[in-house]
Amino acid sequence: MAETIPPITPRSCLRWLALGWRDLWAQPLPGLLHGALIAGFGLLLLTLARDRFWLLAGAFSGFLIVAPILATGLYVVSQALAAGRRAPLSEVLGLWRSGDGRLVRFGLLLALAGTGWVLTSAGLITLASPVPIEKPLDFLRYVVLAPEPGLFEVWLLQGALLAAPVYASTVVALPMLVARPVPVHTAVGASWRAVASHPLTLTLWAVLIAALVALGMGLAMLGLVVAIPWLAHASWHAGRELLADAER
Repeated sequence: MAETIPPITPRSCLRWLALGWRDLWAQPLPGLLHGALIAGFGLLLLTLARDRFWLLAGAFSGFLIVAPILATGLYVVSQALAAGRRAPLSEVLGLWRSGDGRLVRFGLLLALAGTGWVLTSAGLITLASPVPIEKPLDFLRYVVLAPEPGLFEVWLLQGALLAAPVYASTVVALPMLVARPVPVHTAVGASWRAVASHPLTLTLWAVLIAALVALGMGLAMLGLVVAIPWLAHASWHAGRELLADAER
């Protein structure tokens, strides 16, 4: 008998988080390895650019654009757990060793979008800020809390204008590409239709993802060790339910 998928509502976001948390601790090793690698990259970036916060601000927010492709191996784990088995680490790594051209192309597009945002962000802050932005306190004082509103609002608006279509293109597409042999354009189209059908739910889902990643970064990057795999597993369940809902 086919599994019954509950209706998609804003409360679904909490269910996806609960299912993702369950999957993470049902088979923790692949998830914690993914999280540790990404947290390590964040710490390296913070170390290399600690006195160039004008660059870091864009780099960390650009991370949200690229992060989904980095965690697709964990979709294999959730898919296996849903089928009643455990995926060995070799199967998780095999997703990338397979050289799936669809994921490679999608990953390159996300990397291009992330790089574009990093450069745009750095250029905007460097050119528009009244003083050099070198440390986090500078960004807070002269950009976020600037007496004359404008720079921070423009920075946020530009980031949102780039992030929104990327999010709409990936929220269902990546789980679909891992689970089904469909072309990229089919998966992206399904993703956009899901967002159009459930705008409130998927806007809330985007906010929750951003908040948990920001919290993970705020905990000296160490919170990403858990936040990244948790969100990856939860995103697989979100994509699965959204696809099932569209096919009813």
